[in-house]
Amino acid sequence: MFAISDKPIDAARLQGELEGRGVGAVVCFEGRVRDHNDGRAVNGLSYQAYVELAEAEGRKIVEEARARFAVERIVCVHRVGDLALGEIAVWAGVSAGHRAAAFDACRYVVDEVKARVPIWKREHYAEGVSEWLHPGAE
Repeated sequence: MFAISDKPIDAARLQGELEGRGVGAVVCFEGRVRDHNDGRAVNGLSYQAYVELAEAEGRKIVEEARARFAVERIVCVHRVGDLALGEIAVWAGVSAGHRAAAFDACRYVVDEVKARVPIWKREHYAEGVSEWLHPGAE
């Protein structure tokens, strides 16, 4: 499952979607808004997406990971809109029978989402200016 959300991400609820009888490992990743980037103080972020295309590409990535790794379930959600410091911008979770597959699949999903999904990030800096960052930027 992959989704774009304009609401805060509920990590506990999403982690619950990873449960299953064959699950021996669960790996979750939370990408959060931090207070700095490239030596500049950051006050927050804004994300925009072409939602239909972003969700379609995100679903492809999840399916690729399912085909490539021995996993039970995969869930990934990316926020759009204005986010404050500390908020979760992207959440990914994978459950599998074994830890290696869970770690590998989770990293694959996060890396591919950052590289391929059409989501644009704008940083708002403490000095009062904002800048759009290139896709895939940390």
